[in-house]
This record gives sequence, C-alpha cells and structure tokens, in this order.
Amino acid sequence: MADTLTRDLNDTGRKAAEKGTGDAIIEANHVSRSFISDKGNHLTVLDDISLDLHEREVVAILGRSGAGKSTLLRVLAGLVEPTSGTVAYRGVPLTGANPGVALVFQTFALMPWLDVQANVELGLEARGVPRDERRRRALKAIDAIGLDGFESAYPKELSGGMKQRVGIARALVLEPDALFMDEPFSALDVLTAENLRQEVLGLWKGGDSGIKSILIVTHNIEEAVQMADRVVVLGSHPGRIIAEEQVNLPRPRNKHSEEFENEVDRLYTVLTGQSDSGGEGGTGGDNTQGAASAAQPDGSQAAVAGHGASVAAGGSTPSSQARQVADEAASQGSDLVGGVNGQSDRDGEKGGEDARDGGGHEDLVQLPDVSPGGLKGLIDVICEYREGADLSDLASDLSFEVDDLLPLIDAGSMLGVLEVHDGHATATQQGLQWHKAGILESKTLFAQLAMDHASLVRSIDQALRRSPEGSLRGELFIDLLRGRLPDVEAQRQFSIAVNWGRYGELFDYDADDDVLTLDTGEDEQSD
Repeated sequence: MADTLTRDLNDTGRKAAEKGTGDAIIEANHVSRSFISDKGNHLTVLDDISLDLHEREVVAILGRSGAGKSTLLRVLAGLVEPTSGTVAYRGVPLTGANPGVALVFQTFALMPWLDVQANVELGLEARGVPRDERRRRALKAIDAIGLDGFESAYPKELSGGMKQRVGIARALVLEPDALFMDEPFSALDVLTAENLRQEVLGLWKGGDSGIKSILIVTHNIEEAVQMADRVVVLGSHPGRIIAEEQVNLPRPRNKHSEEFENEVDRLYTVLTGQSDSGGEGGTGGDNTQGAASAAQPDGSQAAVAGHGASVAAGGSTPSSQARQVADEAASQGSDLVGGVNGQSDRDGEKGGEDARDGGGHEDLVQLPDVSPGGLKGLIDVICEYREGADLSDLASDLSFEVDDLLPLIDAGSMLGVLEVHDGHATATQQGLQWHKAGILESKTLFAQLAMDHASLVRSIDQALRRSPEGSLRGELFIDLLRGRLPDVEAQRQFSIAVNWGRYGELFDYDADDDVLTLDTGEDEQSD
C-alpha cells in the first residue's frame, strides 16, 4: 500500500508539473547545495531538486525542521547559490537575487527605528525608486493589507499580526511575480494566522496586487492543504523531494470536510515514513535518521576507535583496557546507532556493509529528540482513544505542530509502542503495557525498550559493562558520533541517549567530569 501511495503522489505531482497552471515563472533543475562544516565535513543540505513554479498557482514546500526548506527557498530567490544545478527566472539563469521575487519572513525583519511607511519603502529605496513614487506605492500596499492609519506607527507599537502585515506590504510594494513566504504565520496566534492566510489568498486571487504565484514554506500540514494548489514534500539528510500532491479542493476550503481531512491524512502518511520513498519521512527519515555508525566513510573504524580510546583513558596515549573497550564499541559498526524504526539490527548492519563496500550511501539513524516522559504522555493520550487516533486529530487536540508531534511518533514507532498506518496511530501491546504501568515499572519497561531498539543507548550500556571500572568518558562516544555527524548533532545525540539511559536507570552521567557510569541502584538500596 505504501508503494502505491508513493506512486500516486509522485504521479500526481508530475502530471501537475507537466500540465502547469500558467507560464513557468521559476525553474530549478537538479539543484543541490552543500556546505563545509567547521570540522571540515562535507554536508549536503539539498540533493538533486527539480521544481517549477507556474503562474496562477500556490505551492507549499512541506517538511520538518532541518529538511532544507528555507535553504531551497533562498536558492530559488537567488540569495544562496546552488552548489550544482541551475535556477532560472522567466527562462533566464539567475546570477544573483531573483528580480521577480519578494520575501516575507517568519521573524518580521522590521527596522525598529523606522515607521511603518519607511519600512514598507525600504525595498523601493534600495532599487532607486524616486521618493514620490515610493510614497504612492507604499501607501497603496499599506491600504491593501489593512494598515491604513498606521503609516507613522513604529514596530514597537504593533502587535505580531500587524508587524507581519507590514512585512507583507513591504513585499507587495515591489510588485513581484512570485511572493515567497518562509513560515510566515508560525509566530502568530491561531486566529491572527488564520485571518492573514485568508487575506493573502484574497490578494493573490484578486489580481490587483500583481502577484502571479505564491511559494510558502511550512511544516504545518493543514496550512499547506488550506493554501496550496500543489504540495511539495521534502525529506531530510539531505533534503530531497519525496512526494508531490496536487490539491484539487474548491476554495474557500473547509478544514472540517472529509475531503480536506483525507488530504491531510495522506500527507501525514508521507511524513511518518509509510510511503517507501527512499527511506524518507518520519519513521525512516528526518528526525529518525542520522546518528552514529562508528564506521568511517572509508571503513576506517580502527582509527576512530583509537582516538576515542585516548579520550576514554583521559590522555594522549590510550591504555590497553580503554583501547579494547573503544575497539569493541566501534566494532559493533552500525550498532552504535544502527537499525531502528522497525528494522532489525541485522538490517542496519547490512546497510552499513553495503555502504562500506561502495554499494550506496549508508543511512544514518538518529534518536528522535524527545523525552521519555513526553513519549509516555503521548501513549497515555492515544490509549484514551479506543481505536487509536488520527495524527491530524492528535495534533489538533494537543495544539501541536508537526515538528512537535512527529518526533514523538518516530520514537514510539522506533521503540515498538506505537503503530502508524494511513495517518492513524494505535498503541501496541507493549504500548498498552507501558500505559498501565506504575512509575517504577514504567522505568523498567522503558529501559528494556531502549536496550532492544535504541542502539546508541545499548552501545553505551554494553561498553560500560565491558569496562573494568564500570565507567567511561562521554567524549569517547561523542567522537565516534562525529565520524558521521556534525559536532552539534553528535553532542545532541549523546545528550538524548544520556537522557534515555538515565530515565531507564541504565547509566548515569557526570557532566562536570564527563564520566559515564553504570547505574547499579546502590544509592536507592542504601536508603
């Protein structure tokens, strides 16, 4: 079913692109973007993305945090140069900022020392437009967005919604072909955001603004379905298009209609990894990708182990015992955060062998950044639904954004306490058992789940048990993680593993001395 759904989504997107709704304004062909980290690692943010934006359509770029959505927006706007591939505006390749695009940002980006009218005129002033013409166009845009009477007000006098109206007016005054919006409503309260969505759509449909197309970046699935004619879904690490969905619902769209809810469920299905599209989505991509095979890209595990051993030993020359512990940890290969999300460790190791043999790139699997207590709370909520709950209903009931909910879903699927099918989540037998458990039993059950499914937690626990002193330096594991991850992400993965291990009373960590120790339970017994 997942294969069929993915084919349906991608076929729909291809047909939409072929058919178009008007002349192509922007064309991106095989765009990739990479960066070099401070550690010298080559990080690919966008990978081989081809995307057209046509007149008379609204396109939403949907994905989780870290999927490269904002980077893609800036590449299309000509603010970031692609590492490879081309972007063209009206058939002319970009060599700088896209002249047909105006941007609206999440953070408003207003100059606090300028009043509303001066803020709106900024772009025109930069283009050398004469003062009288700037004033005329600014006042027209201010009136169009409902700010008439606030021309002389300063940003500190405005609410969040009014500040964003200034940002929209500043974009409108440039009379762009395409309005680019980067999470424009995420900093606003629910009612203000809803009002502004409708007003932006009204400006686009009315035609008086001159805007021929809108491209909006969002992680809000309902917002994408409400506003867009076409939804482009990005997976992560690196960002690539994993699906496109044409939204053919009549406007204005009823968020409570069955058709609307079906569209939302389809996109949840993609983002939770149920569409088998290259390992992307929720329970196979994005927040559940990335941490820590100890293997290097060239297979040089021993070098990493040796360096880690010196850290574990607390000096530049590793002791034989510390080296042995590090070698054993590294020799587990992909087990240092290997197969999760319903895949066996054997599958994870197979993937690592394929990569080291040159058979492709090794998927890196991260621990989702959630607390055990938060995951237990989600299980408790889902168990209150007799037959499980739709993810869209959960998000609505809990007032969660996708970026809040999906990492919890990823963790629940990874640990085997949740099952998700067609955007519908139910607790497994293990989940029900965890839901019914008391405080102490709950921690014991979580510890077993983490040992069974979270291989970084298991690797730390096993390495500590092999250590004669029952302790190791945390930097050992962070160094191993750095072999596959940027430094910040390596630190984050280690912190998550420590949090999980502490909750399950598997091991403890002294941050001041950077020392991991087994949790023997002696403190509790002495009490």
